[in-house]
Amino acid sequence: MDSFKDKLNSLARTLGKAVPNESEYIDYKTLRKQYEAQANQEIAQLQQQSKKQRIEMLHGRSDLNPRWTFANLIEDSDDVVEAVSIAQSFIAAHEDKAWREAGSHMMIFYGDYGRGKSHIAGAIAHQLIDQYEVTVLYRQLSTLLEMRHSAYDFGSQDNAGQKFRAAHQELLDVDMLILDEVCVNETVLKKNSQSWLGNLLRQRLVNKKNCILITNHNLGDLEQALGRYCFESLKEYDTYKVRFSGPSRRKGLTLDEEDQVTSAPRYQPNQVR
Repeated sequence: MDSFKDKLNSLARTLGKAVPNESEYIDYKTLRKQYEAQANQEIAQLQQQSKKQRIEMLHGRSDLNPRWTFANLIEDSDDVVEAVSIAQSFIAAHEDKAWREAGSHMMIFYGDYGRGKSHIAGAIAHQLIDQYEVTVLYRQLSTLLEMRHSAYDFGSQDNAGQKFRAAHQELLDVDMLILDEVCVNETVLKKNSQSWLGNLLRQRLVNKKNCILITNHNLGDLEQALGRYCFESLKEYDTYKVRFSGPSRRKGLTLDEEDQVTSAPRYQPNQVR
């Protein structure tokens, strides 16, 4: 009578399968370990792919300039070197759960145009997304205020009010909010804008959300432009102030040779002769 093993071998031949020999026999414990290792490897690969997809989605939703990275930053002045050092310390602090849960943190970057304020803020955001999957939103304050004013146009047919409410909720929920061009070309914000921004910052403070504010004003002028109510909300945060005073890194426009010739009279509109 055929043994059980012989029957299995016969079935394997019928199905066109290879018949294992004695030397290929693997005990149950070893086989189980092999399957577990293979399963763990596949799970790790899926987790890595899922993380990569989440990070790509976070980068896409942030509206950050992809060129704003530390790798693309030229540390050619003392203020930039200091700003990068503070930025790296700020990023490293996110490793400490107690620090993250202790309260809200505010970085204020101020200085003239073209000094690298937005670049470094973007570099911080990119690295926080990559390392800690922090949700980030980059917005210019003037754009938000224009959207807010449009929301009060009750005759509008484009659902401006609903769009602004959704945008406002996103401003409240995101982990890191970067507000650029704060009070640009503004000596003083309108009172209702001051109140709206102050309330936004206070609500983010309560929810332990972090912010970066970027402005061309010095701190004294910023206080005047934001108004006391709004500026007081900044003081409630654990605040890091970084002043940018180095040379502008933006390339200037060069005049063509024909533009530099001043001997010929030039046309001036509405000129009285």
